[in-house]
Amino acid sequence: MRRSLYIPLLAGLFAACQPEFNDPVNEEGFYSSGEADLTTYVALGNSLTAGFADGALYRDAQINSYPNIIAQQFSLAGGGAFTQPLVNDNTGGLLANGQTISSPRLVLNFNENGSPVPVTLDAEPTTDITNVLEGPFNNMGVPGAKSYHLLANGYGNLGNFPTAANPYFIRMASSPDASILEDAVAQDPSFFSLWIGANDILGYATSGGTGVNQTGNLNPQTYGSNDITDPTLFGGVYQQILQGLTSNGAQGIVLNLPAVSGIPFFTTVPYNAIPLDAGTAALLNENYAAYNGGIRQLQAGGVISAEEADSRIISFQAGQNPVVILDESLTDLTGFNPALVNLRQATAEDLLPLPVSRVLGTLADPSNPLSVIGVAVPLNDAQVLTMTEVAEIEAVRAAYNNTIAALAQQFDLPLVDVDSLFDQLISQGIPYDGGTITATFGTGGAFSLDGVHLTQRGYAVIANEIIDQINLRYNASIPEVNAGYYPAVFVE
Repeated sequence: MRRSLYIPLLAGLFAACQPEFNDPVNEEGFYSSGEADLTTYVALGNSLTAGFADGALYRDAQINSYPNIIAQQFSLAGGGAFTQPLVNDNTGGLLANGQTISSPRLVLNFNENGSPVPVTLDAEPTTDITNVLEGPFNNMGVPGAKSYHLLANGYGNLGNFPTAANPYFIRMASSPDASILEDAVAQDPSFFSLWIGANDILGYATSGGTGVNQTGNLNPQTYGSNDITDPTLFGGVYQQILQGLTSNGAQGIVLNLPAVSGIPFFTTVPYNAIPLDAGTAALLNENYAAYNGGIRQLQAGGVISAEEADSRIISFQAGQNPVVILDESLTDLTGFNPALVNLRQATAEDLLPLPVSRVLGTLADPSNPLSVIGVAVPLNDAQVLTMTEVAEIEAVRAAYNNTIAALAQQFDLPLVDVDSLFDQLISQGIPYDGGTITATFGTGGAFSLDGVHLTQRGYAVIANEIIDQINLRYNASIPEVNAGYYPAVFVE
């Protein structure tokens, strides 16, 4: 019989039967909303708002999404009902007219060496997007949504799927031509939260920078799914969203964006993941001798600088070695010699996406024992986020966060500094009553098995940070929850 358990063997991962809040006093009137009107709370955002975890949207994770956690705490201080577009089960994944369009969630299993590895749950999705739910829904978090998607009419129209519609919004939109913002505003919210913008850079990052940085292009109709949203466009869209949400005098709170470079999707696979003995290292150095010689020859001829030449020299030694990668930002030398492709070894500033762990060190050609991926066969553009691409993303993210901060001030809204919160999570962890939550993949408790989205425990930490800022700005006394009572990752 298949069963899912909270992992008892990994440090810090445990769960009790029911989440609890830190102060158990719950008599009517004990807590106060202060100056905040919590009657109708609506949360806007993307997968992080929806409760997405472990590569899928599943029911328990939705129930423990940060907006629902907050709404439960709001109810202790006069907050109203909070509804969500719940999926059918804890399997995750979606169907469209009975055909699978997204996979079930990830769980931990154990390989032949006894090591825990994420695997897709062995089950069939049951949630069909053609079964449209009757709303309205207070949780308007739509997985996959970018900032400008919140304004897009027809984003929930099944007839536009898959090119211009979102499967998650299809099943919750009030009408095929409604926008996410319109459905949120129609509820006449008295209070809102807004956490949007991560997907405007995330697709570019997780695809290894294979999209386009659209800075300078203000037409999102021309964007690809992995493209970076122009910061000016982002700012205009964000302002429109806030104008809509506050048009009836609603209060609210906004959240900024953390760095993608610190999430486990990019920090779990080390840049120097190739272990070699001295003999193998010497053999590889012989094999790369002609390539290195060609690089030095073009350096001597003034074609490339000494600095670039040094970065392109491939050299191995006994011990841990950097992987070999393709870097499109390097000077194209193939016109001089077709063998001098854009190779170099990774540095600590390059990021290897989590899925690379499945292929790194394996053979690209099973019949050729020398075709080791990451050694003789370089990682391709989609398999590495280079330091140049990281810098690109960080520049745009900084612009987004500057916009969010400026508009929060303009609309007199408190700002949750998720950026600083994640810095603490990554550098030292965040304590809770019973332990510390960290960003370590698998065991840290903060990030789910997809390496991008939070666990239910991680969402509880976000909920507490939001509650803290609400209490501070609106003179409220809404209780926090104990993050330790929320589950982390699951073993199959």
